[in-house]
Amino acid sequence: MNTLSNEKIKGSFFSAIIADALCLGSHYEYDAKKIYEAYGKKPIEKFMSPGEMMGGQTHGIGWGQRNYHPGKSAGGTTDYGDYNILVLEHLANTSNPPRPFSVNELIPHWMNRLENGWGSWICTMTKETYTQVKQGVKVEHLGGISNAMAIRHVAAHGYYETEDELVDVARKAMFTHKEYTALGGGEFFARVTHRVLRGSTPREAIEDVAILMGGFFEEKTKQAIAKYEEEKNPESELSKELFSDDLALTSMARLWDIGRSEPIKVGKASPTEGTLPGSIYFILKYASKEDGLKKALQANAMVGGDNASRGIAIGMVLGAYFGENAIPKEWKESLDQYEYCDNLLNKLPLIKKLAS
Repeated sequence: MNTLSNEKIKGSFFSAIIADALCLGSHYEYDAKKIYEAYGKKPIEKFMSPGEMMGGQTHGIGWGQRNYHPGKSAGGTTDYGDYNILVLEHLANTSNPPRPFSVNELIPHWMNRLENGWGSWICTMTKETYTQVKQGVKVEHLGGISNAMAIRHVAAHGYYETEDELVDVARKAMFTHKEYTALGGGEFFARVTHRVLRGSTPREAIEDVAILMGGFFEEKTKQAIAKYEEEKNPESELSKELFSDDLALTSMARLWDIGRSEPIKVGKASPTEGTLPGSIYFILKYASKEDGLKKALQANAMVGGDNASRGIAIGMVLGAYFGENAIPKEWKESLDQYEYCDNLLNKLPLIKKLAS
């Protein structure tokens, strides 16, 4: 049954952005116990500025203790949210009728935003691609080899109507990345969200897309489902742990010892091998719970690591499932760019069509 509605499309976009904003205070903090203690031994309830309650800095393993988003304050977004708002701005100003997504058309806007008070962490791939553009590298050759999942296309669900179109946007919007699993992670959640918006349950969509894409994506989905089943089994050791979500995510990818002070827990870091199953785990765990959207976004933020990357995926899928009305009112009211983004969303052709 096709249940597509603007309430669901906006739910997907705003849940992704709010999930990201909830992570601003703890983004790149890899110690879940530190986050738990700092936030008063309870789930996060409000937006926080970078490192708020934790001394103003977070412990990004490999990059050191620092403020990763120096131009941001509570209610703002990390670079993951910024990229999604940037793509929304671009789509809202792309003439109707809808036409294929063009990286060439996006780049001038992207360059302008980067050069004029971006305020968030600028990832290595963004820096590398910026340099390539300055050097005149052709669009089809842009980007670097990074396995970090960076979903940026959420607004496209209010612009394009077919799954193939959304896959095209998902991959093109990650033009700073070339690596197979990173691009595939964006495609995976584009397909899942498209199907959930049209009536599939998150579990149905996830399992179907995993089979469709196969290989790495099917294996990682099976791993996430198994971990979710283990954690929800009241007789399992994992279910009895206070930090069960943290342990679940850490266990789903390798430890990466790169010669720094301590190994990176890849299950909580940016690489798709941890981000994709970690996102699926939270989606499955909370899709059937009362107040599941709110609880999923809180739980994801509390685990730390690259929680903002996971937050975009979790928010877009569960927001598509639960709808905008499931987002706590106080979160919408305190999100810096809620009205701004809502006005832009109303310009998107699919949203306009559904509203007529």
